[in-house]
Amino acid sequence: MSGLIKPEKLSAAPQFSPLNYAQFFAAGGICATVTHGALTPVDVVKTRLQLEPSGSKMSMREMAKTIVMKDGPSGLLTGFGSTAVGYLIQGGAKYCGYEFFKKQAIDYFGVQKAKEHRQLVYMGSATAAELIASTLLTPLEASRIRLVSQPSYARGLVDAMQRMWAQEGMGGFYAGYIPILLKQVPFSIGQFYTNEMMHNFVNAYVPKDKLQRAGKTGQITVQLGCGIVAGSVAAILSHPADTLLSKINRGGVGHGSMMSKLGVAAQQTGFVGLWAGLGTRIIMTAALVSSQFLIYDQLKLFFGTPHSIEV
Repeated sequence: MSGLIKPEKLSAAPQFSPLNYAQFFAAGGICATVTHGALTPVDVVKTRLQLEPSGSKMSMREMAKTIVMKDGPSGLLTGFGSTAVGYLIQGGAKYCGYEFFKKQAIDYFGVQKAKEHRQLVYMGSATAAELIASTLLTPLEASRIRLVSQPSYARGLVDAMQRMWAQEGMGGFYAGYIPILLKQVPFSIGQFYTNEMMHNFVNAYVPKDKLQRAGKTGQITVQLGCGIVAGSVAAILSHPADTLLSKINRGGVGHGSMMSKLGVAAQQTGFVGLWAGLGTRIIMTAALVSSQFLIYDQLKLFFGTPHSIEV
């Protein structure tokens, strides 16, 4: 992550106060809400493409036109409320959690060992943070996908959640919990691990004086470049589970155990179908992740939050 305490300057992990973690949560929640909210039309098109029958050749543009013709321009904003609320909570928990668990790992291993095992620190911190964030996100994500896949299901987020609770109970909200973990954990690992490693690469191979001469423009360029690579990797790692999650929340995959539903969804979808909409999703997540990291860092500067820790 940018705005980091460089490893050569790190002899002991700095201390973060409860206020600092609140600032991490606020910055993470805002950056996730802004970016996911802005990309709602792309996400609606991507989700509808995933719900097409296996072998469908419909393009992103064709699907967007179909949605507008059927539901009007507002159809491209279906599920916006669920997206905004869900990612305010999920983004805050994920970014704050990543900072927290990375700090705990450095404290546990010590700075030197943490540097030697930095890959494990990155992946472990991302996994732990995402487990918490996904548990909070799942009910809202289930409501969003139901609204996108069945536009007449409810009038909005609150109505959708009330109907799901009345008809399906807690099981309806968490029907996609395992798939969302299979989606979000690889996504977060790809996002944070790749971003950290890309920044390490830049720090190792780009002369420091060149970076300093580039000033703010160079800093933003590095932030966006690392974020674009991280977003692309995150999309590829998480896409099959993202497709299955859409299928399960649409319904029609039986009423057995979650593993049974996953098996039915995978069988219905087929290997090729698992990758439907990947190109769209890479574009979306590359823009989303790079923008998130940029906004996150700018908000931390605004809040006066201490720098993140790099090992």
